[in-house]
Amino acid sequence: MNVEMVWSAALTVGIAIMSWWLTSRNKEIDAIKTEAQRVSILVNRTREEMAKEYVTKAEVHADINRVLDRLERLDEKLDRLMENKHASN
Repeated sequence: MNVEMVWSAALTVGIAIMSWWLTSRNKEIDAIKTEAQRVSILVNRTREEMAKEYVTKAEVHADINRVLDRLERLDEKLDRLMENKHASN
């Protein structure tokens, strides 16, 4: 056996091992990419669900303003009632 045949066989085995290793790494990378896409979809769905359950600042301000307007009108009515009661006495 000459040195060239041994060197050729060693390179062939080395390249085969490296190819096998790269292929297995590629499969792992693909699995990680798939998992990342799945997690991304789940995060997006969670955001959508959160949006259904919680109100925005604008909605809260609008509701508070409606309540404050009602209280203001009730206060005005009470003032008129007190004035009418005072005027009749």
